[in-house]
Amino acid sequence: MDRTVLDLKGLSCPLPVLKANKSMKELIPGDVLEIIATDPAAPKDFEVFCENTGHELTESTNVGGVFTIVLTKV
Repeated sequence: MDRTVLDLKGLSCPLPVLKANKSMKELIPGDVLEIIATDPAAPKDFEVFCENTGHELTESTNVGGVFTIVLTKV
């Protein structure tokens, strides 16, 4: 299992989801993508992204307006 970190701080919707989607395509099932974002819509956007793609949202935290969202490729 590989873990990739994608720093998307400063980007606004839809760029974080688009860039994460591109990265997910390069991963194999079981790999983890950790996204760091500052867009307040990011947590909800990635919930919807996972519902639509089948990937697993394994963690979502907010520390001082910096969101860490962890996805597992299915």
